[in-house]
Amino acid sequence: MNHDIDVKKMRINCFRQSKIPGEFMLQLRVPGSLVDAKHLELVQELCQRWGNGTFHIGMRQTFDIPGIKYENIPQVNAFLKDYIQETEIEDCDVNMEVNDCGYPTIGARNVMACIGNSHCIKANINTHEMAKKIEKLVFPSHYHIKVSVAGCPNDCAKGHFNDFGVMGIAKMEYHYERCIGCGACVRACAHHATGVLSLNKDNKVDKDTCCCVGCGECVIACPASTWTRSAKKFYRVTLGGRTGKQYPRMGKIFLNWVTEDVVLAMFANWQKFSAWVMDYKPEYLHGGHLIDRSGYKKFKEMILDGVELNPEAKVAEDIYWAENEQRANIHVRPVSEHKTAGPQ
Repeated sequence: MNHDIDVKKMRINCFRQSKIPGEFMLQLRVPGSLVDAKHLELVQELCQRWGNGTFHIGMRQTFDIPGIKYENIPQVNAFLKDYIQETEIEDCDVNMEVNDCGYPTIGARNVMACIGNSHCIKANINTHEMAKKIEKLVFPSHYHIKVSVAGCPNDCAKGHFNDFGVMGIAKMEYHYERCIGCGACVRACAHHATGVLSLNKDNKVDKDTCCCVGCGECVIACPASTWTRSAKKFYRVTLGGRTGKQYPRMGKIFLNWVTEDVVLAMFANWQKFSAWVMDYKPEYLHGGHLIDRSGYKKFKEMILDGVELNPEAKVAEDIYWAENEQRANIHVRPVSEHKTAGPQ
């Protein structure tokens, strides 16, 4: 076994330890979850030249190349220089030096995103553009954060299980004169969303605006373009979600009906908040845990410092996570209490 390998240093450099001594897996970042297909040739060469011939689509939309020998890592890092230059600097405009040493950190994880409105009829926003703007604010950094961007409240990007989930939502405009009273939007809202629409006695649509989640199902269902999305883009931000063995939990709504400027100004405060919580000594500890350390009130104060909220914006007054419920509600009997199976 290679006892002289600094595994922590390799992890910072985006190489993950294998169960085979002396082998590592490169986690190749895909910032904004979208890159030119030409880079697949680079992935293929990495896999065949230095890896074991396979690659894994990482759970955070990375290209993971396993089977890289420790002694070959300097060559791999030098080979990555042009890819990092194009995907990080040219595409995302992140503030980092590109050299033959590969990635400077794995701290701010690859910002994930669904396909967004560049393709999906349900999406309210261009997820890739938003993700790349966030990348510029959080990467590179030794302070860890997981972010996912979803085009609509369907949350295919699983933002609810990240430190921050960013979802595109929309204000819907109802054009009374176009409505033919078919009820398609009412049925779609009841089936796919929150059931806030109803047909009135005039065969027109009434809406309970307080509970609309801004998904746009009514727009998709209407055959007469009675419903349209407002041109102004809005976002919902969930907070504190995570997986894990001990305290997995789903994030809860932190911001609602905020504009892009608000979201980006919030992320611009992330590294300052992280540094303060950790006394300027970064550890491999993700964002949700940092929020737990500071408490929600202090987090909200620091993350929204200097952020100018738009008039429609809503901010959670407080957030409570009941992550101990699972343990509290399960009674595990000692082995001695279990009866042996067999005839009675």
